[in-house]
Amino acid sequence: MVKQIPSAISPAETEILRIVWQLGKATVQNVCEKLPAKRKITYATVQTLLRRLEKKGYLKHEARGKAHVFFAAVKSEDVIKRSVSDFLDRLFGGDPAPLMQYLAEHGKIGADDIESLKELANGKVKVRSKK
Repeated sequence: MVKQIPSAISPAETEILRIVWQLGKATVQNVCEKLPAKRKITYATVQTLLRRLEKKGYLKHEARGKAHVFFAAVKSEDVIKRSVSDFLDRLFGGDPAPLMQYLAEHGKIGADDIESLKELANGKVKVRSKK
């Protein structure tokens, strides 16, 4: 049985969801503290985004005193898989080759990345994550 992924989310919601995934469990304050300093986003806005993500089915919460502690209701891998698949279908008809060509031509991936992808395709190693 395939688990249903909730509806699409905005870039701001995605940013908040990624922080919750990184932290495991988070209060509104935890998320605010994890946002980049250049992001001018208020506590109330973060709270609204967390509640939207919960309403859409991406997050759940438990009460701890007066605070709500949010945690993921869906796995990041499931969301990434669906999002990438939808993106490939919409823009490239499901064919990843034009996307890879675009990334290579515009300097988004280099020779080391391409070599890692070749090894992954041949079943030799996992692609390392860039952070």
